[in-house]
Amino acid sequence: MSWRTVVITQHAKVSYSGRCLAVQTQTDLKQIPITDIQVLLISTTRAVITSAAICELAKNQTKIIFTDAKGEPITETMDYTPNNRNVDLLKQQFMWPEERKQTLWTAIIQQKIQNQITAVGFFNPDTTDLTDELNQMLFNDESNREAVVARKYFMKLFDDQFARRDDDVVNAALNYGYSLLLSAVNREIVADGYLTQLGIHHHSNENQFNLGSDLMEPFRPFVDVWVREQNFNELTPDVKFGLIDLLNLEIILNDQHIILRNAITRYVKTCLNYLSGTIDELAIEVKFNEVSNHEINGNV
Repeated sequence: MSWRTVVITQHAKVSYSGRCLAVQTQTDLKQIPITDIQVLLISTTRAVITSAAICELAKNQTKIIFTDAKGEPITETMDYTPNNRNVDLLKQQFMWPEERKQTLWTAIIQQKIQNQITAVGFFNPDTTDLTDELNQMLFNDESNREAVVARKYFMKLFDDQFARRDDDVVNAALNYGYSLLLSAVNREIVADGYLTQLGIHHHSNENQFNLGSDLMEPFRPFVDVWVREQNFNELTPDVKFGLIDLLNLEIILNDQHIILRNAITRYVKTCLNYLSGTIDELAIEVKFNEVSNHEINGNV
């Protein structure tokens, strides 16, 4: 099972040699077994990667993320033919029952809002208005409590002047963290043989990752808390490494302590199995560890 996140931050040539990813820099050569690599993040525009390396990483269902000149994720690889994708599975995805999609979306948003309430509670004991909004939530979030809570949540977590649309370092860090989460979720969707484009709530023609955007929602507050804990003025490599390392954070999934990257694997599989009718009971309780506020506080 792949478990490593490899980050390329300097001028390098990335190639394939003897079942390993070979990373040649100006001063060193490192070789990493392909089967160990879950995510390859090329966090510089000064690195080159060979087609052979890309092919072997794709066979291993390793996600490759490329960043732009600002170091922000801009694109990622998507395998054409996962090992277990077949026509019957895709037909099944197109026929997912509407009631199951709505039931899952209800559970996802409930969990996201509950985690947002917990996140705010680490810094501000007054979460009554957020709890009130959660209590007013309807099936399939027909009253759009998600958006109402979001407007209040970010101002409570950061400050009254904060806005997600602003072009500042905090939003850049949030976006970076969310991109990593989305990529991790997309990897699991593809590994299970499904299409990322076909969502249960997001349906944008411009979004190739509608389903990933749906399923990642409960995990966003883990990024939010980490960013809130930090004190930085620019999106430095240390900040990025801290966000990458969040994939190793211990959280609680269905009453079991588990690191975030493994929780995403189990969670996505559960969601997909429920949508496809393989299971009838939906259990996706994603929560902060009781001491997560201290674990997340890895200052940079």
